[in-house]
Amino acid sequence: MPAVSVQNLRKTYGEDVVALEDISFEIEQGEFVVVLGPSGAGKSTLLRILNGLTTPTEGSVRINGEEVHGRRSDVAMVFQLHYVIESMSAYRNALTGALSRAGLLESMLTWYDEDDKHAALDALDTVGLLSEAEQRTGSMSGGQKQRVGIARALVQNPALLLADEPVASLDPKAATEVMGYMRSAAKERNLTTIASLHQVNIGREFGDRFIGIRDGKVVFDGTEEDLTMEAVDDIYYGEGGDDPTEVLSA
Repeated sequence: MPAVSVQNLRKTYGEDVVALEDISFEIEQGEFVVVLGPSGAGKSTLLRILNGLTTPTEGSVRINGEEVHGRRSDVAMVFQLHYVIESMSAYRNALTGALSRAGLLESMLTWYDEDDKHAALDALDTVGLLSEAEQRTGSMSGGQKQRVGIARALVQNPALLLADEPVASLDPKAATEVMGYMRSAAKERNLTTIASLHQVNIGREFGDRFIGIRDGKVVFDGTEEDLTMEAVDDIYYGEGGDDPTEVLSA
């Protein structure tokens, strides 16, 4: 049974806007999949449907055999903007990942058990921030804040990790570092991961598999070896498009 199964997915807004059209693919447990495509291709819409934040017009999404209907506590999300609470320490921010599985009273009072506390420290260790656990996140760099966001997602103990343009606002060095920690965390935990990226070169370095989306449709699905210059050109511009080196160097 695949970890993620997407079948005949279609999403429209109103009568005229088609965000996704007949999207189908399956992802195996532990795969690290990078979704590529130009702005407006439908990448964020796809991730929002996988996360239960958006309802598809047609088709279905199943995670470990269960169809997605609304938000799920076993799906974690890393956003382009890290959304950390800057007045709190990295440790306290990571701990908030446990609130997704807490009861209403525990959530309101931010009660955490010992397992949650150990999970937060373990997650910070995984992303290389254990020694900065008590540092206020407001004083951290953008890359460090995003790593705190990854730690928070790991504390959810998710079945699926989603990342929507997680390094778009970072410089190349910090972006590569953040993606490296995300990849290491996923492999260490055999965690199925889907990350949308603009930076093709960074994606190539870390993905097991690549899905290219253009105009709401899957136009590529393959490995790094398959992701040739011609394939990148087709994903971003269509056949006979512009020079793909512009995208690869982004």
